[in-house]
Amino acid sequence: MILAHPSNKLENELVKLFHSSGLPLHFNKKGNKQFTNYQRVSLIILFQRSKKSIRDFIEELYESKWISWLGLKKIPKKSTLHDWLKIFSMKIIREACKLLLPKEVRITSIDSTGIDAWQRSRHYEKRCNEINKLPPMNYAKTSLFIDVETQIILDWDLVMSREHDVKIAERIFKRNTLKNIFGLGDKGFDSENLHEIARANGINFFAPVRKMDKRAFKDQRPKGFFRRQCKDNPPENKGMRSIVESVNFVLKKTQITSLRSKKHFMRERELGWHIILYNIKRKIKVSSDKEIQLFIFLKIEIYSIRTTLKNKKLNSLN
Repeated sequence: MILAHPSNKLENELVKLFHSSGLPLHFNKKGNKQFTNYQRVSLIILFQRSKKSIRDFIEELYESKWISWLGLKKIPKKSTLHDWLKIFSMKIIREACKLLLPKEVRITSIDSTGIDAWQRSRHYEKRCNEINKLPPMNYAKTSLFIDVETQIILDWDLVMSREHDVKIAERIFKRNTLKNIFGLGDKGFDSENLHEIARANGINFFAPVRKMDKRAFKDQRPKGFFRRQCKDNPPENKGMRSIVESVNFVLKKTQITSLRSKKHFMRERELGWHIILYNIKRKIKVSSDKEIQLFIFLKIEIYSIRTTLKNKKLNSLN
């Protein structure tokens, strides 16, 4: 049984995540068991939060309290931590991410953004006048499918090419297991085939219809039953779609400046660990907001009434 430190909310969420994941303490029955899977998962998430190299992270780990909180008998080396990043597959990472989802999901939103996959400064590249001389940067396109109310990421996808948003959304919607939810998207997701896939997987999806050709008739209606519904009956909460852009901004501004991994399968795992860390932080923030309680104080005052005059009248009558 792994117990969390009561004053650390992040460690408490890490303990809950590991217990609910069902992972064993050790993958091997025989052999070296210096580190547990709970320690591996926690150190990987802390490494992604640090936004530093593996060497710098391990050097600062000697001065951290996480050594005692995680019960580390030995601090791992650089090569050991690098090997841990390869142990957990994308299947395990996605299953761990599902454990952080909110209990009730009503409104969702989807959008795509670009992330640099090459650690090269665009600012100094422009100052050195080497924009067209150097090879182009690798482009990583990330699509996020979020819960609007809690801003928790439900699913994601990463491609290293300029693939259309509709094709990426089709893969995300086919993996969806939530039912009776409402989805929002921009004009880039306007596709009748995507609407049919969304409805088949429990998503009532809305996307604005793209502007038609100027040469077309003004009264011409778009093709497709669901596309016509989106044009004729737009929902009242269609403006909540922009919340996914805020999630994209926060994720890129606070955690992912650029993907450090060189191989594509490692980039997918790196992004997956970042999303798990982001969902943990969002879960801590949402739970802290719910802890605000309203206290009502009842003030009782007792007054003493003097009855000396009444007692004197009674004595005089007697």
